[in-house]
Formats: sequence, C-alpha cells, structure tokens
Amino acid sequence: MSTLHARINGIAYWSQGLDSWQAACGYAANGQLPAEAAVRPSPQLLAPNERRRAPDTVAVALHVAQSACAAAGMDPAQLPSVFASCHGELSITDYMCRTLAEDPASLSPTRFHNSVHNAAAGYWTIGAGAHTPATAISAGAWSFAQGLLEAMVQLHEGAPAVLLVSYDGAATGALATQAPSTGLLGTALVLGRDGPGPALQLRLDDQPAAAPRAPGPLQQRARGNAGEAMMALFDALASAQPALHLPAGPAQGLHIVIDHVR
Repeated sequence: MSTLHARINGIAYWSQGLDSWQAACGYAANGQLPAEAAVRPSPQLLAPNERRRAPDTVAVALHVAQSACAAAGMDPAQLPSVFASCHGELSITDYMCRTLAEDPASLSPTRFHNSVHNAAAGYWTIGAGAHTPATAISAGAWSFAQGLLEAMVQLHEGAPAVLLVSYDGAATGALATQAPSTGLLGTALVLGRDGPGPALQLRLDDQPAAAPRAPGPLQQRARGNAGEAMMALFDALASAQPALHLPAGPAQGLHIVIDHVR
C-alpha cells in the first residue's frame, strides 16, 4: 500500500500514577512519578451522575479523548473518531456471564448497555454532541495498530482530522484466565493533515513482524495491560525516537517514521 501521512496535532495519556501526557513525558525522561495524580479519570463532558456510573474504560477513553481535542484546539463535535480496545469492559462482561449462569432475571439493563464494545464511542458522541462517524475496533493485541491504520486511512480518504482513542482495563473473574489484563490505560491522538506536532509516515507491510525493540519506560510500566503494545508509539514520541515497527496482525506490521518537529 502507499505511504500514509499525518500530523499529531494533539496527544493525551492516562494511566494509574500518570494522569497526563506531560506527566508521562516526565516519567519517560527521569523515571519519576508526580507527587499527586488522579486515581480515576474524570471526563468532564459527562454529567456528574453519569461520570460516577461510567465504567472505568469509558471514563478513561472519554477523558483522554477530550484532553487530546483540547491539546489540538479542536472542537470534539467536528471530529470523526476511531475507538480501539482489545477487550472493552471485561469486568462487566464477567459480571454478565456469571449472572446469566446463576440468576439471569437479575441482569442489570444499565450494566448490559455498558458491555457492548462501542460503549465508549457511544458515550463520546452523545457527550460531545458529535454527529460525525465513530468507529469501534477490536483486534486483540493488534487493536491499537489497526485503529491507527484506520484513522490514517480516513485522513488519506479526505477527512481533515481524526480522533484516535485506545484504551483497556483490568480483567476479573474467570475471564482473567482467558483474556488477562491489569490496570487501566488510555491514550488519544488527534491526527490532522497539517498543523503543529510530530509528522508521521506509516506503511503497512505484509510480512512477519520484526523482532520487537526493548520496551521503553512507558511500555514497561504498562506491562500486563491488554493494550500495552500501543506504548511503543508513545515511548517513541516521548523520547524523540525516529522510527518504529508495530505488529498489526499475524503476518502484518506497521512501519512508522516520525519527524519530531516542534
């Protein structure tokens, strides 16, 4: 395929102990955690009651989405979006499986509607008032790579800018043995055709993935989370690394070149 191009106009990051992209860059540079960090993401576009009830994965996805749009100086309602997650909300999936096996009549309708894989995308379009297209992607360990590819293809096909959100949370119960994941992790990028920020060149290679580079500090800290693979790009952005390779499937990879313009 042809090489795809984008500018990263806005970046956002959240993990436990590192509640902003600035904090993540500081940690990547000196290994120090902020003295105080939010213990749970707080997406301000939701009403307080909705904010409290939202699952952790929805909360982190909306928090980083809103932060990336603010960093880019763009109206969230105007951006098409791509939401990528390996598993979605595993704790609710575990609850539903247990309840259906033990007491089906007690299944909570509220928790049911939060179990669908596009829950975060749905909350986002409602909260942001966005009538633009929203895509939800699940591709296992390659979810972030496939989400990045989708967002950059949308740019290539004419979108002026695209919001990419990637997130995963902790697994619980029996599902944790089959789909293990720990912690809570969320990132977002506003990708544009021009404007400020690092420039990306991306090419999809139909060949087995190259041997992985030693994980950087952000990826090491995210170890155990289902979405940890996304951290390779964010480590590269934090450390001004010029290129990387992201596995994108059993026999596919993304070759990414980064021009760290300021």
